Amino acid sequence: MSNSSSAKRQTGARRFLSGVVEGFYGRPWTMEQRTELFNREQQWGLNTYLYAPKDDYKHRMYWRDLYSAEEAKQLMALISAAQQHNVDFIYAISPGLDITFSSTKEVAALKRKLDQVKEFGCRSFSLLFDDIEPEMCAADKQAFSSFAHAQVAVTNEVFQHLGEPDTFLFCPTDYCASFCTPNVSQSSYLLTVGEMLLPGIDILWTGPKVVSHKISVESIEEVSSVLRRPPVIWDNIHANDYDPQRLLLGPYKDRPTELIPKLRGVLTNPNCEFYPNFVAIHTLATWCKATANGEPSDVDMGDEEQDPCYSPHKALTLALTDWLQEFMRTDQPGGPCRPPARLKKESSDEEPMQTDMGECSYVPGPGENPLYTAEPLTLDDLRLLSDLFYLPYEHGTTARTMLQELDWLKNNGCTAAETDKTEEWCSRAQRFDDMCEAVVQMFNRLSNAPNRSILYDLYNYICDIKSGVGLARAYVKTLGGQGRPSAQLMSDDPEPWGFRGGLSGEFQMEVQRIFRQMQGAGEGKVPPMTQPPLICDSLSAGDISPCSQYALILEDEIGVCGYALALTDAKPAAAKIQRAISDSVFEEFPSLITVQLLPRVTDPSPAKHMIGRLLSSIRSSGSRGVFCELRQSDQRMLDFYNKLGSFKLIQVAGLPRDILAMATSL
Repeated sequence: MSNSSSAKRQTGARRFLSGVVEGFYGRPWTMEQRTELFNREQQWGLNTYLYAPKDDYKHRMYWRDLYSAEEAKQLMALISAAQQHNVDFIYAISPGLDITFSSTKEVAALKRKLDQVKEFGCRSFSLLFDDIEPEMCAADKQAFSSFAHAQVAVTNEVFQHLGEPDTFLFCPTDYCASFCTPNVSQSSYLLTVGEMLLPGIDILWTGPKVVSHKISVESIEEVSSVLRRPPVIWDNIHANDYDPQRLLLGPYKDRPTELIPKLRGVLTNPNCEFYPNFVAIHTLATWCKATANGEPSDVDMGDEEQDPCYSPHKALTLALTDWLQEFMRTDQPGGPCRPPARLKKESSDEEPMQTDMGECSYVPGPGENPLYTAEPLTLDDLRLLSDLFYLPYEHGTTARTMLQELDWLKNNGCTAAETDKTEEWCSRAQRFDDMCEAVVQMFNRLSNAPNRSILYDLYNYICDIKSGVGLARAYVKTLGGQGRPSAQLMSDDPEPWGFRGGLSGEFQMEVQRIFRQMQGAGEGKVPPMTQPPLICDSLSAGDISPCSQYALILEDEIGVCGYALALTDAKPAAAKIQRAISDSVFEEFPSLITVQLLPRVTDPSPAKHMIGRLLSSIRSSGSRGVFCELRQSDQRMLDFYNKLGSFKLIQVAGLPRDILAMATSL
C-alpha cells in the first residue's frame, strides 16, 4: 500500500499523527517485534510509534536511572530502525509515581534522562502523568496552586529545555471524560492544563472512558475547547491488559471519520500480544486513509455506523485477507522451512497439539491408516476467530448467534423433550452443534498453520474457547437426550481441562460452592428454580467471569466464607437474562456488584473492608456508580447493605416484584 496519503495529511502545518502506542501493562514487546511493527506501519501508511511500556522499569518505576551501555545500544538501533521506515519514534517517560515537582534536583534528573535519549537520535518526546494518585506532597503544595499547575510547570520547562520539539505529547491525569470533576467543560484540572500548557505541546485523550465504546465529534469538540487544541487520541479500544481472558480481534470502529480533521492524531494501544495486533493496526490504517482522497468509499448500507467514508466490515475483511498470508509464512521462528506436508492426527480434542514437520518417507501399506494431511487455514476461519474475540463492548455476529441459540435451547429444552423434541428444537440444536464444530475445526487449522509466532500468541485463547464451546456442546446434547450427561459436566473427578485451573479456578469453584450453599440454605421462601433470576446469578454461578481485580474472597479460620464480585459494565449481563433496565440507570450506575456471606459471618468489619476495596477498584476503572439486586426475602443481606451506609434503594422500572435494587455513586 502507498504511505503517501497518510504521511502528508496535515493538521494546520503539522501532519496527522497515526500509529501505535506501546502503553500497556505487562511484558513489553521485543526489539525485533518493534522493528517488524515499523515495517508494517510504513507499508500501511502510519507514521508514529509512542514508546511507553508500563513495565519497562526505566520508563516508569525507575525513571531517574540512565540507560546502560547495552540498553543504549538497543534503543539507538530501535530509533534508527523507526527513522529508516519513516516512523516518528516518540520516547515517553512516566515520572508521576513519585516525582517532587518543586524539586530542582528532580527536574534536573528528568532533563538528564531525556537528554540521554536525545543523544540516541530521538527527536520526539512525551511526558505521561496517567494512572497516578492526584495528591501533591507538602513541598509541592507550597510551590504550586494545584496538581495541574505542578504538572504543567514541569512539562513546559522540559519542553523548552529540549528545544521545543515538533512533537511533544502530554498525558494528563484526567485523561478521559469519566475522570473529570464535575465534567469536561467545568474541570478545573483540564481548564488549567488548557490555559497554561505551551501551545506547541499536544495532549493525549482516551475519550469518554478509559476504554471508550464510542467517540463522538461533539465530545471531541468539547474537550478541544477546554484544552485549547485538538487532542491526540490514545485509543484503548483494542487494549486487553485489564483482562487476561480477552483478546480483541475486531475492526477499528465507532469513531466517525468526521473526527479526523478535528484531531491532532490517533494512536492505538492494542493487545499485549504482538502478533494478534495485525487486525487492530491494519484497520486503524484503513480508517486513517478513509478521507484521504476526499471521496466517499463504497460502504455497505447495512453497516451499523453508516459512515460514508469507512466500513468496519470491509476494513476487517481487508485485514483478515492480508493476515491469512502472514499465517502461511514459513520463515518465522518455530515454523518449517517449507509448507507442512503431514501432521500427526490428534487423538482427541483435549490433547495438546502434536506436529511433525520433518520429511516423511513412510508409505502406508494396504489396510493401514493413511497419513493425516493438514487442512489449510481459510479466510472463514479468521472471520470466525475475529467474531469470537471481537471488541470489548460487543461480540461478533457468529458469537452473538451462538449465545442466542444456546439461550433458546436451554430455555426450551424441557418443553421440547416433553413434546418428543419438536422439529424446531432439533433443527436449532443441530445448527448450534455445527457452529461448535466450526470452532473445533478452526482450532485444528490454526494449530497447523506454518507461522508459529502468531499461533503461540493465540494458543491459550483458542484452547480456552474450544474448551468452553465443547462444554456447551455437550450440555445441549444432554438436553436433547443424546446419550448420558457428559463426563466433563458431571464427573466428580474431571480431567483438568474440564475446569479453570490454578488459583483463579479455585476461587471460582469456592464462589460457586458458596452460591449453591446460599441457594440451598432456604433464605428465600420460594424454591430457587421458580424465582426470577438476578443479574448477578450468572456472575456467582461462574457463567460470566469477573476481572481478577473485581473478585475478592473472604476467609475465616474455617475457610472461605464469603465473596464480592463485580462487573464494570453490567449491560451485557442484564441483557443475558432479558432484564429491561433503562439507559438512564446504567448511565448513573453502570457497574454491578454482588456480595454473599455465609450465615456464620457475624462480624461485618472484614466484609465492609472487602467491599471498600472492591468499590475503590471499580472507581479506578472510571465507573460513576454501582448497583446490586437483592431479593426482598433476603433480609440478612438487605441489612448488610443498609449498614454499609453508602447503598440506597433506587427505583428501577421493570424489576420483578420480589427484587429490589440498591446503588451508590462513586
